[in-house]
Amino acid sequence: MDLSKMSRDELTKLRTDVDKALADFDNRRRAEARAAAEKVAREHGFALDDLTGNTDKKSGRKSPAKYRNPEDPRQTWTGRGRQPGWIKAALADGRPLSDFTI
Repeated sequence: MDLSKMSRDELTKLRTDVDKALADFDNRRRAEARAAAEKVAREHGFALDDLTGNTDKKSGRKSPAKYRNPEDPRQTWTGRGRQPGWIKAALADGRPLSDFTI
């Protein structure tokens, strides 16, 4: 292939095709590496995600809300992380957490 005899449009298309081929190549290699790592993890009695710590964060899933503010139903809390102000205030007033369970 003689690049010096190609038109600008042909060179641009070639570059686009090369970029796509490189991306496809990287994706195939990544998939092969993941499959190999999963196989080794299984041989040792683990799932790869157990070893890498990839859980809900990787898949994009969020934890469902477990608690709802009865005074403002738009305010919810999963029960993880810091307690929101409305939970703290209610607990300080002596209300049990179970009052807010969804």
